[in-house]
Amino acid sequence: MKGLFVTGTDTGCGKTRVSAALIEALRQQGRRVAPFKPIAAGAEWDDGQWRNDDALTLIEAAGGDWCYPEVNPYCFEAPVSPHLASVDEGVAVELSKILRAGEQLAAQADGVIAEGAGGWLVPLAADLDIADMALALNLPVVLVVGLRLGCLNHARLSELAIEQRGARLVGWIASQVDPDMQRVEENLQTLRERLSSPCLGILPWQAEPRLDVERLLALSKM
Repeated sequence: MKGLFVTGTDTGCGKTRVSAALIEALRQQGRRVAPFKPIAAGAEWDDGQWRNDDALTLIEAAGGDWCYPEVNPYCFEAPVSPHLASVDEGVAVELSKILRAGEQLAAQADGVIAEGAGGWLVPLAADLDIADMALALNLPVVLVVGLRLGCLNHARLSELAIEQRGARLVGWIASQVDPDMQRVEENLQTLRERLSSPCLGILPWQAEPRLDVERLLALSKM
């Protein structure tokens, strides 16, 4: 499977914004990109099924012509950790179902942009977490660093955890989620100095993203 797996330093760090920006940037280079949100918690009932806003955002960024159940095979109503939401709804999260959906999407596109849920070690079931899912999909990993107070520690811990699990972390993208964050540029410089993986882009607050598109194309092999 070609593409990228987008994980983050935490919930609300900007993964969906980054994933949508990646999809749009790759589409502008003439690639057909499949959006993939394997698991989501927090949804509204629409047209006979639960639909998650993040998954819908990715579908829109990818042109809109995608089958929702393939893009988001597990969608839970309550905005809680997926392993709790799945128990509440009596649904067993199975890795095989996620992999089948990913393969179906990959067959329709030049590559897949897959977005995780929460951070790297969010549990999905008793014996499954986001890291397991990312490794099974076998996609290069991009870490989204939410620029806010505490991001330096969160980013360094996340990078360490990704590397320890044996995933291929190809870089990080900064997403400013706090418009009032102080000393943004100095924090970015510290991230560049302290993280071992390269910066692949920056999404400033309410401004156009700055992405290294050529490098992303090469890393995703699209």
